[in-house]
Amino acid sequence: MTNDEQVSPSAEILIRIEDISKSYLRGGQHIPVLEGVNLDVAQGEFVALMGPSGSGKSTLLNLIAGIDKPTSGRIHIGGIDIARLSEGELADWRAANVGFIFQFYNLMPVLTAYENVELPLLLTSLNRKERHEHVSAALAMVSLSDRTDHYPNELSGGQQQRVAIARALVTDPTLIVADEPTGDLDRVTASEVLDLLEELHVSLGKTIVMVTHDPKAASRAKRLVHLEKGVLVPDLAMSALSH
Repeated sequence: MTNDEQVSPSAEILIRIEDISKSYLRGGQHIPVLEGVNLDVAQGEFVALMGPSGSGKSTLLNLIAGIDKPTSGRIHIGGIDIARLSEGELADWRAANVGFIFQFYNLMPVLTAYENVELPLLLTSLNRKERHEHVSAALAMVSLSDRTDHYPNELSGGQQQRVAIARALVTDPTLIVADEPTGDLDRVTASEVLDLLEELHVSLGKTIVMVTHDPKAASRAKRLVHLEKGVLVPDLAMSALSH
């Protein structure tokens, strides 16, 4: 069974990737990273991308998030072919539609938890009161209302990642992309972060695409997409991850 066939025929497709290829120019040579990738992701789906180092999973995530552009092919998200947007249009689209969660949190060390979460809202037309309401709600959602004035170096790794998740949520994005979100956390803290991602998926219906090398993290997703040398291979049964 192919990856596309895992999506229910009645499901509303949020992400449609058509024959995507990506290569980089290094030392005068074109190095292929992805070749002829086709993938559908339904609205509200939680998908894990797995594969060995160099398989292209982070590249695929960056293409879905609009951080990079494909060499060829189309990426329709919410009906918009983001591969055809200009850099300015793509920046505006990302700000309005994508929440980012990274392995190393990417928090600004000179800003408090509140200020870090507020950052994406500074690109919107919301006034200060409206921004405060959004930030307070996002921090409450990740159980950090009592850490609003703390700086990153005053927070544990798990708390920093929860701040990063609040930042990803604060604009109410269409899509959340997570690149190794538990890679820098201990087992217990990683489990807590995954519980939160699962809650966002189940309770808020968020569409989540997560890159991970950890089978335990991948088992929280509803579908596993596996990459080998830039090519998608048939989905693995989620039950296989526990073996």
